[in-house]
Amino acid sequence: MKPVPLLDLKAQFAPLREEIRDAIDRIVDSQRFILGQVVEDLEADVCRYTGSPHAVGCASGTDALILALAGLGVGDGDEVVTSPFSFFSTASCAYKVGARPVFADIDPQTFNLDPESVATKIGPKTRALIPVHLFGQCADMDAVAGLARDRSLPVVEDAAQALGAAWSSAESGHAGTIGDLGCYSFFPTKNLGAFGDAGMIVARDAEVAERLMQLRVHGGRQMYEHKWVGWNSRLDALQAAVLRVKLPRLDSWSAGRKANAERYDLWFAESGLIESGDVKTPWRDERSSHIYNQYTLRVTRRDALREHLAKREIGHSVYYPVPLHLQPCFGELGYSAGDFPNAEAAAQEVVSLPIYPELDESMQRRVVDALVEFYRPLAGR
Repeated sequence: MKPVPLLDLKAQFAPLREEIRDAIDRIVDSQRFILGQVVEDLEADVCRYTGSPHAVGCASGTDALILALAGLGVGDGDEVVTSPFSFFSTASCAYKVGARPVFADIDPQTFNLDPESVATKIGPKTRALIPVHLFGQCADMDAVAGLARDRSLPVVEDAAQALGAAWSSAESGHAGTIGDLGCYSFFPTKNLGAFGDAGMIVARDAEVAERLMQLRVHGGRQMYEHKWVGWNSRLDALQAAVLRVKLPRLDSWSAGRKANAERYDLWFAESGLIESGDVKTPWRDERSSHIYNQYTLRVTRRDALREHLAKREIGHSVYYPVPLHLQPCFGELGYSAGDFPNAEAAAQEVVSLPIYPELDESMQRRVVDALVEFYRPLAGR
């Protein structure tokens, strides 16, 4: 029996092979590999897709966050409030501009920032808020935007996992477009993935967008003239060409992920594992759509379950096993175990299962059956 991979990029690539190769060949024939027209075209595509007035391509999702803070003037001595339960760059971006991350705890249902915790962490040195739309579902943007207005703070949305998700409430819009800046990652494993690293920033303000365009090219628009001390964070034309082929398929791929998530929900409910308390399926905020960059469960006996899944060649992963406030490199911030109990509990209990749109029902059934097999002795208690 074949393994069930966590993600199968070959299955996604197969029907797009010729179109992507043609797009790459056009770039190779042009011999124009850095920025250029195809990058501008992708930026325009992202603006149309998200409804944002401005988009700036860059080298990675990590760089998008760094550039966003720099573009807002965040720097030495400033503080940025964000989540301890996220990918590393959510916090490291503050360090890269000379600021410090200040963590707030998460909502145990959505895994996104708890606005009540955020409110207690805002202080006189706070210069920005970075909510994370984790796993493809929007953070509570009504509450975050309200806090930002009350405290006159900009919002940088870490939407690395959420291009295509949307928030529909008092603050409505595509993930990344509700705050002042939104940051996307096109790492190959994202719902919209390049053939390497690539990122994008969307912006409301034209002046900030112009500054970002300069910062990504060593701080200037014209060769050898530097208004700022910037970065080398240009988006490659080859990556932009690949992304332009893929972007029109993004909504259909997200729909496939949603259908797989609904099937998981149904089968886990039928299995008795939810009733027994051994499995908790993802909770959905009715104000947010969900694109399921990951389908993440809370489970009991997580590490033993992982061993069981590995033996049965069922792909899975843990996002994220160590909260950011407990990372050694952030030790100087003075946090300790117990400071953010919801984030720490999540790190011990979460496991993500295959959810990619090409996953067929028989493979998905194997995933569920493997969990039932593991928990069956306990499911009837």
